[in-house]
Amino acid sequence: MEYGDVLARSWKTIWKHKVLWVFGILAGCVGGNGGSSSGGGGNTGYQVSGGDLPPEMQRFVEGMSQTISNTPWWVFLLIGLGFLALMALFIFLGLTGRIALVHGTRLSDEGAERLSFGELFSAAMPYFWRMFGLNLLVGLAIALLMIIAIVPIVFMVVGTLGVGLVCLFPIICLLVLVAWGAGIVLQMADVALVVDDLGVMAALERGWRTVREHLGPVIVMALILGIGGWVVSLLISLPVILVVLPAGLGVVFAELAGARNILVTALATAGICLVVYLPVWVVAQGILMAYVQAAWTFTFRQLRNPAAGTPGPEIAPSTTG
Repeated sequence: MEYGDVLARSWKTIWKHKVLWVFGILAGCVGGNGGSSSGGGGNTGYQVSGGDLPPEMQRFVEGMSQTISNTPWWVFLLIGLGFLALMALFIFLGLTGRIALVHGTRLSDEGAERLSFGELFSAAMPYFWRMFGLNLLVGLAIALLMIIAIVPIVFMVVGTLGVGLVCLFPIICLLVLVAWGAGIVLQMADVALVVDDLGVMAALERGWRTVREHLGPVIVMALILGIGGWVVSLLISLPVILVVLPAGLGVVFAELAGARNILVTALATAGICLVVYLPVWVVAQGILMAYVQAAWTFTFRQLRNPAAGTPGPEIAPSTTG
């Protein structure tokens, strides 16, 4: 396994074919490598005297409850349907972006000099429902495994009056490792489905077989891409943290000092900075996603054909691509 070659070729590929950045942005709609969920909460500093809300907040809460009680039920139904439609759109764009990244990387590896958005988008369509079924199947299996593991733990903790909590940490670590391993198999199965033009079960079997037969190289590559992707994602999100943290402190100090003008200024400044940086963050995360997916595609192709040290059509192009 030529790790350096895979990493270098992945960067050369996405740099040469920058259209893959767009599909990396789309692939981010269904999550990916190092997500930066650094936005935890906005309730700091409001528990002032004995847990009572400030008068402004109290009036806001009362107004919201009044509005909700006066709103017809069908409005909430429409909101729910809109949320489901938005979620379906994100899933469609995310999986299409992931398929296009694998397909585009394969075409580049086989000598394609130019990749177009329309070509890759239309080529992704025949694979969509298979990719959806594969990810849904693995997701349901992981969820079922978590439920089977967690329910007995809950009963054990309740039955032992909390003493069973001691057993919780190693079991959680084991579940995390199982989920991580399932994610690696799913990643290989996703690539196999597109590269080898397979059905759901055949892709899952090939992904599992590839991981099992090349366990060491796959784990090393997963660690490289996982840790490296997390570090890069953290660096990309660092400006967001540097904006949100001072703004949060400003809100706390303004609330304690009763300086409403400072609070408004802090929030407005933070909001403007976040809006300005948002396009940069989205593009950078898209590039990272494209790079990681390209690296996994090259990894799969090299493991499937170790003798091919240089790019070559070791796998016949799909008739549907």
